[in-house]
Amino acid sequence: MSIDRRSALLSWLFLAPTMIGVGIFVVLPIIGSLVLAFFRWDIITSPQFVGLQNFTELATDSTVGISFVNTAVFVALAVIAQLAIAMLLAVLVQSRMPPWLRVFFRSTFFFPLVLSAASVSILMRYLFNESYGVINWALSLVGIPAVPWLTSPQWAMVVVIAVYVWQNFGFSFLLFIGGLGAIPPEVYEAGAIDGATGWRKFSNLTLPLVSPTVLVASVMAIISSLQVFDQPYVLTRGGPGDSTRTVVMVIYESAFRQLEFGRASAIGLVLMVLIMLVTALQFRLARRFVFYQ
Repeated sequence: MSIDRRSALLSWLFLAPTMIGVGIFVVLPIIGSLVLAFFRWDIITSPQFVGLQNFTELATDSTVGISFVNTAVFVALAVIAQLAIAMLLAVLVQSRMPPWLRVFFRSTFFFPLVLSAASVSILMRYLFNESYGVINWALSLVGIPAVPWLTSPQWAMVVVIAVYVWQNFGFSFLLFIGGLGAIPPEVYEAGAIDGATGWRKFSNLTLPLVSPTVLVASVMAIISSLQVFDQPYVLTRGGPGDSTRTVVMVIYESAFRQLEFGRASAIGLVLMVLIMLVTALQFRLARRFVFYQ
């Protein structure tokens, strides 16, 4: 056997475990979900082909409509907050400070991301409890009455967004740290000669040069937030009412509570198409707003 063929065989052997895992746990479930979207199946009885009925029923399902609206509101607010906070902290950390302090902040801001979303949400549920939560206790010290954080439709979504952003902004923060670190110092020196300081320095130099990183961070943040499940499920169970019920929660409830796997697959397929369309739109807009050095 030639050296080239032996190297190719060895490469395939190393890739085989990953390819088998992706095939079993990613490709096959996607194909199965696509097929199941055209059937009505409750696991107990045999699947019944219904064509596009699962999709047409979604158009008149108020719960599905509310979940998509809630998810859209969540994505808009959570992504903007996540990227803004991550960018602000990245710029501050990259400013002049001792190296050890910079390492400390990088580790601190990234730490929440390694925690389990469920465990963080359980902890936050106690902190935001209306009767005995630490947040309302702290507010009572300054004379502010207890806020129904998790039982009010207005405040519940705010809490879900806050918990999600707190746990996930660390990833965008590290991306921005890398993007800011790649900007040549000479650019800022030339800008200083031209009188660029403060906001002008950020808007005219930093932001255009880091725009490719902003694109990557925004794409990943939107894809992740469109699939949010842990925080609203643990914190509010989708309530009060349907005020924090997201699309993935409806998929979970349809499949594992109502045993309507065809309906759940149809919703998942619609969500997948939505994610693809939003991502394609982002890359389309990137032609006008992203600058490469």
